[in-house]
Amino acid sequence: KGIERELICPACKELFTHPLILPCQHNVCHKCVKEILFAFEDSFADGGSESSNQSSPRIRISASSMDRIDRISRSASQRRSFGWRGRKRNSLTPRSTLFPCPGCQRDIDLGERGINGLFRNFTLETIVERYRQAARAAIAIMCDFCKPPPQESTKSCMDCSASFCNECFKVHHPWGTVKAQHEYVGPTSNFRPKILMCPEHEMERVNMYCEICRRPVCHLCKLGGCHANHRVTTMSTAYKTLKEKLSKDIEYLISKESQVKAHITQLNLLLKETECNSERAKEEASQSFEKLFHVLEEKKSASLRAIEASKNLRMEKLQSQAEEYQGLLENNGLVGYAQEVLKETDPSCFVQTAKQLHVRVQKATESLKSFRPAAETTFDDFVVDITKQEEILSDLSFHSNGVEIPEINEEQSRMYNKALISWECPGKRDSADIYILEYHKLNREEENVTWQEIEVCSKSKVIPDLDDDSTYAFRVRAYKGSTCSPWSREVILRTPPAPVFSFLFDDKCGYNSEHLLLNPRRTSVESRAGFPLLLGSDRMQVGCYTTLDYIIGDAGIAKGKHFWAFHVEAYSYLVKVGVVSSNKIQKLFHNTHDVASPRYEQDSGHDSGSEDAFFDSSQPLTLVTLGMKKFFMPTTPAAPKDPASRILPLPSCVGICLDCDKGRVGFYDAGCMKCLYECEVDCSGIMYPAFALMGGAAVHLEEAVTAKYEEYHDDI
Repeated sequence: KGIERELICPACKELFTHPLILPCQHNVCHKCVKEILFAFEDSFADGGSESSNQSSPRIRISASSMDRIDRISRSASQRRSFGWRGRKRNSLTPRSTLFPCPGCQRDIDLGERGINGLFRNFTLETIVERYRQAARAAIAIMCDFCKPPPQESTKSCMDCSASFCNECFKVHHPWGTVKAQHEYVGPTSNFRPKILMCPEHEMERVNMYCEICRRPVCHLCKLGGCHANHRVTTMSTAYKTLKEKLSKDIEYLISKESQVKAHITQLNLLLKETECNSERAKEEASQSFEKLFHVLEEKKSASLRAIEASKNLRMEKLQSQAEEYQGLLENNGLVGYAQEVLKETDPSCFVQTAKQLHVRVQKATESLKSFRPAAETTFDDFVVDITKQEEILSDLSFHSNGVEIPEINEEQSRMYNKALISWECPGKRDSADIYILEYHKLNREEENVTWQEIEVCSKSKVIPDLDDDSTYAFRVRAYKGSTCSPWSREVILRTPPAPVFSFLFDDKCGYNSEHLLLNPRRTSVESRAGFPLLLGSDRMQVGCYTTLDYIIGDAGIAKGKHFWAFHVEAYSYLVKVGVVSSNKIQKLFHNTHDVASPRYEQDSGHDSGSEDAFFDSSQPLTLVTLGMKKFFMPTTPAAPKDPASRILPLPSCVGICLDCDKGRVGFYDAGCMKCLYECEVDCSGIMYPAFALMGGAAVHLEEAVTAKYEEYHDDI
């Protein structure tokens, strides 16, 4: 019974049947491997990851395994979109090469041959068969050749791979023939071949052992197969080495039997201690909640008593008012009494009684003219506001002083094409097992906030598919075991106003390699005045500057709304950024001058006095000026006359939003997604991002948030 756990398939939780050895060295039944692969193939072939494994009652796949199946199916569907149409519905062998191993919980690459490239573990089959016989759990094996009804077999032929009763064995193995020399054993269903053949080269027997892949191979695998450059050894050497190592390790374990028993005793004590401590923790938790229940019951009783007292008081007032008005009816109450008084003929007696009565009648008349209920019927003042308490109770958990509160690092966190949220622990020690990151979209119309939750094992997370031009709140907490830290301070980040437009600097169209320097990835450009400036100094006059060097993006925009961002180095003297139309690119690169006055360049950043000529559509491109750690807003009719009011600090990251449909371009502080300046632009042609540099300056395109930050395979 002690060995049984080693003979159980991790997928079906039953004794192994034709086990296959996976590359990770775990064993899984052949049928289970096929069923698991078919399960996730069906999940993406049918357009979803429903519980397709439910059609097979044999395997029992955990939730984590199904998550891995869903992940593999997504990657498989990506491969299918590039040309692989998947298996036919009547196919008997799965086509996928990735397999979620139920033993080590990892995704295993089965190679090009898939299941057909796996070895069958005949040794394990033999041990399972011996276990069945020893445990008397084997079902009677019937003869394969008897006429119905078949007899129970007495022996099995390893050469024929069949079981026989005594009579059938004599018939099929007559004396004096080759079959009489066949090897036979007791009744068994485990027919192992005498020679182990290579699964990749089916006609070749394995005679070597690959030390890199840890599997038997044939000579063809070594000569020209996937093991050509691997270190191999002969099968006899591998057999001897592994057997010696295994025997030595087993002897060591047996020699430490007393130590193992001591550990078992200690573990049993720990089990009992854990049981006692858990009961104590349950009792303490129950007492804590009972205290809360008691407080709530007291508050509930007090609230109900207050409502009941207010109701009784209001009922009394309204009832008294109703009775008072009832007396105003004819022959009833006050009116009836007044009518009787009017019958008095003695003036003295009438005046004596009527004076007070008249006052009462006047009050009743005034009350009738301005009727107001004596009490309110609504109980709005008795509504219990539990919003804060509900939020506090929702965060109720096991807090521990050993788990530090993480803090979201706003400098490392950023919003671009995706959100990258990074955090760290103040104590600089990673004491948490996992982190829970929550976020929600800030919406003034929504009263109840619904947080979306993500479980993270690292200290950063990439969040895709956020809405454009929206504000999100983020918070994180740490978990260690069943205890957790309080929530971190909420951090508010805003997404770009439009989808992110990806491009590189164009190194062909108008690119001046003498003045501009591109990095190999074409994501950064730097202007270098250098010798061309010195050589042209004889043509320069005092107060004049060299021309701007232009460079554009290698991709254009024809329609829609798009956003991109970049960094300008703080030492940059003059940089212009914006957009240019395709029908004005030629004019842009052929209108250059060796020497230009500041008055020639529109909004050069210098107060020349001639910049009242506003930018119009006749100019080749729409640009704003950056430089000397400043952002210069162009001169417009609506702009302030004071030049100092048009100068802003240069943001660490600048963004541009182009709306071709509305014909507008906006310039943003990409750190907080705040629009600094917006103007109209002619979008009749294809629009390209444009940059101009002069003097010492550098521009770096904002790097997109990609899967390299986290979960690379999932993102791909």
